[in-house]
Amino acid sequence: MTGPRAVTRRAPGKLFVAGEYAVVEPGNRAILVAVDRYVTVTVSDGAAPGVVVSSDIGAGPVHHPWQDGRLTGGTGTPHVVAAVETVARLLAERGRSVPPLGWSISSTLHEDGRKFGLGSSGAVTVATVSAVAAHCGLELTAEERFRTALIASARIDPRGSGGDIATSTWGGWIAYRAPDRDAVLDLTRRQGVDEALRAPWPGFSVRLSPPRNLCLEVGWTGNPVSTTSLLTDLHRRTWRGSPAYRRYVGATGELVDAAVIALEDGDTEGLLRQVRRARHEMVRLDDEVGLGIFTPELTALCAIAERAGAAKPSGAGGGDCGIALLDAEARYDRSPLHRQWAAAGVLPLLVSPATEGVEE
Repeated sequence: MTGPRAVTRRAPGKLFVAGEYAVVEPGNRAILVAVDRYVTVTVSDGAAPGVVVSSDIGAGPVHHPWQDGRLTGGTGTPHVVAAVETVARLLAERGRSVPPLGWSISSTLHEDGRKFGLGSSGAVTVATVSAVAAHCGLELTAEERFRTALIASARIDPRGSGGDIATSTWGGWIAYRAPDRDAVLDLTRRQGVDEALRAPWPGFSVRLSPPRNLCLEVGWTGNPVSTTSLLTDLHRRTWRGSPAYRRYVGATGELVDAAVIALEDGDTEGLLRQVRRARHEMVRLDDEVGLGIFTPELTALCAIAERAGAAKPSGAGGGDCGIALLDAEARYDRSPLHRQWAAAGVLPLLVSPATEGVEE
């Protein structure tokens, strides 16, 4: 029996506060925050067998017929396809099937087809898992939604940490530790999705209290970046484990742990100190490995915002977004900061932390 004829779920985007790159290694933590820009997925009964996907960032409706348990046909929605296939496998393991589906996707994580670097892939995966499961009458806890979405994402690229998926699932401020995605995929292949949802995974999510007396400012460089390509470059350059990367991972682990303590203690200056350390470690990694993390726009964004707080790139760098944490009690007008960013080629984004994860 299916659920309601139409189900809508939306999932928030994310920003990295600290821990980029290091978090892709199992056991290392990162701090992320959900933001109030969303991917919205509406699932309804389909008119034809398979799945028909319409998206406000795609060329038009795409029909994906089922063939041997996989969705075929069309391109451009790999995370949606992987999410549906993973939910379908879970249903099959429980003796059920996915009916014909049609759905639409809308996003405020893009502008004119260009992504802001707010975790759109993770958000659409989480929203899709949640909407399809609900439409098919499948009850999933938040942790099960996270696990299902991470399995789907890892099928596309196991190098991604899943931090965006955790943040889109739970919302708020997250201290995230990634599981071993290769081990998760191996478990799924051998024993199925249902068993992978029940089996022990390393601790992967801790909700944090938001920082006191600080506000989040976000700037976009106007240059969308592929995190996957940067991670591929990093893995190629460090496949034997360079000293520079090992130093970065070690130092980043220490500063993230210190930042988590600062957040838990309400230590504003302590948090700002660790965010500054995070930027310096990214600068050193970029200098030694040559990834191209810092563009002129990101460098200017940080230099301008450092006058009033702490700033750094958010995520893989190379473009996309930078963040600044500023004193919320200071009674100065932030429009000069925005004007200086704009003069440096940085577009201020009007976003705020989102306290909730995927929701109706």
